[in-house]
Amino acid sequence: MVLGLRQFADRVGEGAGEPLLDADNGEELMQVLPSVALVLGNQAPESPGTLYISTKQVVWLSDVDRTKGYAVNFLSISLHAISRDTEAYPSPCLYTQIETEADEDDSEGSDSESSAVLDLSKIREMRLIPSDPSQLDALFDIFCECAELNPEPIDEEEEEHNWVFSADQLEDEAAEEEVHFSQNPSNSIGHSNGDHDLARTVLELQINDQRFEDADDEMEHARNSGHH
Repeated sequence: MVLGLRQFADRVGEGAGEPLLDADNGEELMQVLPSVALVLGNQAPESPGTLYISTKQVVWLSDVDRTKGYAVNFLSISLHAISRDTEAYPSPCLYTQIETEADEDDSEGSDSESSAVLDLSKIREMRLIPSDPSQLDALFDIFCECAELNPEPIDEEEEEHNWVFSADQLEDEAAEEEVHFSQNPSNSIGHSNGDHDLARTVLELQINDQRFEDADDEMEHARNSGHH
């Protein structure tokens, strides 16, 4: 999957058309909102177009230029929030932050270059401005719903190093330990937290005790023989 904002030109139908969705992989249209202005980074607002929200992505298509359209997957949207603060932006809008594959060092100032060709790989902010501000709450809710449909993928390396064990796994391991000790007489006292040195030390003490007992018996026998 490509992170970040991208150009979108896959339209079907007459006139301005509608986005071509990936129905074979289960993508479904959730909501259509006309007359939505789009602001990318620090660029000037695009003329109003139609916003299409699917189960996979957000697509904005210009109503006047069939070649102009943008899309971003929900997995690339790291934050979305309603902004009604006129100091932050003059118009009420849905503010979003976008994860990209561009280096962060190259991002500074890239959004403000209005005279250059827009580099979508460096766009990290997008604002959606409905013509009717009362639609913002419903727009926010549908973003939340679709975000839940697109959870972050599980890192395979983290899954391989998962140290959380279930109770059944712990019981199985304990049973294996008991079998191992019963088959090895030298481990008759077991071990604590894998401390094999402790078991070896106690075993040596037991052996030494037996030797001392044998020596004491021999000395006692010798004394008794001397008395006779």
